[in-house]
Amino acid sequence: MQDQPTVERAVLGLVLDAHPKSLTIPEVARQIGGDAVESAVRDLVGVGLLECHRGSIQPTAAALRFDRLELP
Repeated sequence: MQDQPTVERAVLGLVLDAHPKSLTIPEVARQIGGDAVESAVRDLVGVGLLECHRGSIQPTAAALRFDRLELP
């Protein structure tokens, strides 16, 4: 079983890579292969890195900006 930060990184990475296309939680869960995806999405929404509308998830403007900074 993966730990929560690992799942959150995987979820955020997939969503950022898919942008501007939205993904659904089941799509992300199939790609990551874990049952902690819903919790990870909920936590990432809570800290402002993902938006979830009608089952579609996408990165927030803050997440996209951070990704563009390409920090090590």
